[in-house]
Amino acid sequence: MTNSEQHTPQHKIGSGFGARSTTADVLAGTDLTGKLAVVTGGYSGIGLETTRALAGAGARVVVPSRRLDVAEAAVAAIPGVEVDTLDLADLDSVRAFADRFLASGRSIDVLINSAGVMACPETRVGPGWESQFATNHLGHYALVNRLWPALTAGGGARVVAVSSRGHQLSAIRWDDPHFALGYDKWQAYGQAKTGNVLFAVHLDALGRDAGVRAFSVHPGEIHTPLVRHVSPEERIAAGWVDEQGNWSFDFKTPEQGAATQVWAATSPQLAGLGGVYCEDCDIAEPAAAGAVGAADGELDHDALTSGVRPHATDREQAARLWALSAELTGVDAFAA
Repeated sequence: MTNSEQHTPQHKIGSGFGARSTTADVLAGTDLTGKLAVVTGGYSGIGLETTRALAGAGARVVVPSRRLDVAEAAVAAIPGVEVDTLDLADLDSVRAFADRFLASGRSIDVLINSAGVMACPETRVGPGWESQFATNHLGHYALVNRLWPALTAGGGARVVAVSSRGHQLSAIRWDDPHFALGYDKWQAYGQAKTGNVLFAVHLDALGRDAGVRAFSVHPGEIHTPLVRHVSPEERIAAGWVDEQGNWSFDFKTPEQGAATQVWAATSPQLAGLGGVYCEDCDIAEPAAAGAVGAADGELDHDALTSGVRPHATDREQAARLWALSAELTGVDAFAA
């Protein structure tokens, strides 16, 4: 059996960490001096905590940002961090960032796709693409493929796609991926998050012989700016806040929320593994088949469970999404 035919079981490995583990916990004793990490969205929410943790362990961190001034201010006090311009919804911007990075001649040890949008109003980008699928999935797909020479230059790297338990809301809508027939913001979010998981599955299969391993992660539920498009009424219905607007849900702290992606990006416990979905600083268990209903713009928060649904880890679906993404973006580092 060749290396490319081996698959990591989607089961816990007993990492010793859990839901309340922090970035400090998972990086204890880890020295990342001489390593370079690229963290999209690394200036806000759990992305900022990821940047702070990796830089604190000695890594050089590049933070591509759509809002350059905001990013520069957010990371100004963190040594070893640089900021560059990147708009994931604009493929020309993705290409320009990748070209600038490749021209620097540096290799990438860690690439964390942490940027994203959630449950936003219907928005079209590029040639009419639905914005959550375009930003959360297609932009990152194009970024990784354009940065492929830098990911392989050092002889090994890890790519982490930040997904969500929201992947349970929708499989890939092959007949209407851009919601031309009617938009539902939670189904669109769910499809994009499923895309993140499938992307890691196929990237790992393609890249492992070159020493590049890929993971997807559910960071947990954290009160960050990602919820800006969720109305007060929706937050109450989901149990996140009470009638007075006080946050009542048992959210993770940003340091806890960032821990799983930092663990997936750096932990020696994952050496030789890849292509799996992780949560609470461990590989997750499979969840029951089927997507959770999300209709008329409303989220049934209580129906979401731990684990990963089979529609997000199916290798045939992953290959099909890769082919669709290559067709839409015109980019494929593995094309013959």
